[in-house]
Amino acid sequence: MTSPRIRIFGGRLIDPSNRVDGPLDLYIADGRVAAIGEPPDGFAADIQLDATGMCVTPGLVDLCARLREPGQEHKASIDSECRAAAASGITTLCCPPDTDPVIDTPAVVELIRHRARQVGAARVAVLGALTPGLQGLHLSEMAALQHAGCVGVSNAGNPLGSTLIERHAFEYAATFGLTVFLHADDAALSADGCLHEGRVSTRLGLPGIPEAAETVAVARDLALIEQTGVRAHFCRLTTRRAVRMVARAQFDGVPVTADVAIPYLYLTEVDASQFGPDYHFIPPLRTSEDREGLLQSLKSGTLGALCSDHQPHEPDAKLAPFPATEPGASGLDSLLPLTLKLVEEGYLSLPDAIARLTCGPARILNIPCGELAVGRVADVCIFDLHANWRLNQQTISSRGKNTPFMGWEMRGRVRYTLRDGHIIFNGNSA
Repeated sequence: MTSPRIRIFGGRLIDPSNRVDGPLDLYIADGRVAAIGEPPDGFAADIQLDATGMCVTPGLVDLCARLREPGQEHKASIDSECRAAAASGITTLCCPPDTDPVIDTPAVVELIRHRARQVGAARVAVLGALTPGLQGLHLSEMAALQHAGCVGVSNAGNPLGSTLIERHAFEYAATFGLTVFLHADDAALSADGCLHEGRVSTRLGLPGIPEAAETVAVARDLALIEQTGVRAHFCRLTTRRAVRMVARAQFDGVPVTADVAIPYLYLTEVDASQFGPDYHFIPPLRTSEDREGLLQSLKSGTLGALCSDHQPHEPDAKLAPFPATEPGASGLDSLLPLTLKLVEEGYLSLPDAIARLTCGPARILNIPCGELAVGRVADVCIFDLHANWRLNQQTISSRGKNTPFMGWEMRGRVRYTLRDGHIIFNGNSA
């Protein structure tokens, strides 16, 4: 399909990767950025998009979104969630390997990539399984997974059989230059917990997950990362102490990055004290001190990316008693407005906030997205920074309606999303 020539005019162009922030027009041709500011010679636009009063940024990159396909299509699908992502300004989603079947063969990688291409909305970057079946016993065929298009490897939330297996996995991944995506959790310490271990879990009589379940794992992983030289990324850190350990490692030159999921910047263990199933997260919501530590680390850059940790569920998944409900929340629709709320509250500047959603995650995934330099792929998000709306059953685009932010007033509404120079979402016709 021929890519149209597009002029986006009147907006505030924000491209943190190239330190661009100002009233500049954007010109797109052949699916790529053709020029910024002034049109290239002979340029005649097929489509003109008026972005007056709006922000024009690179398309957002979400580091973790469970699409539920294959294996759990009763919750959501690649079709539904890639379209929901497009409506939320997200042009690239990263899918972890805990699908059914697990992403441990090139065939499953190609299935997901093919389905995403068919939908034609947000693109899907795929993480391969670190071990076959995520069982933690043997190493997967990482070279084959990389050749099939995987941008990294992960064992999702499943534990590895031993520290020795983890060391061998890191060494093998380092051989191919693959990034290992880590979920910092000591399975023996977290056991069957469902809340942060502390005053709230004790008062409610529910099994807790201690801070040490995360920090012990981070300490072990950092030692092996330094030993093997593998490039590693900590997914969804939740404690202040763990982030400080990562900051120290980064200062010492260890090749490690980290991210945080948006719910942990707004919610704490206290929010889960009324047994609301939408507040059931694994890892759990932590203390207010942890929340403040995450916010400061996001500001300092130790946490280089924000993500939705999107986990859509069908209504029945949240109807059991709190410990028996399925953890996680639907997060695509709220990712951008809740990030903009951090700007409103003074934690981040607008360019820094956009960086945590664009070039930050793109660099972690090592993909050529997240910026709008001339010649780069034309992935663009155009949003109205001042548009107010309410998150409810009708305004959530995802099939998953499970969110602790239901009913919240949001500010910031996506008007257009472009991927590869094609309009994949038009909020004015939605």
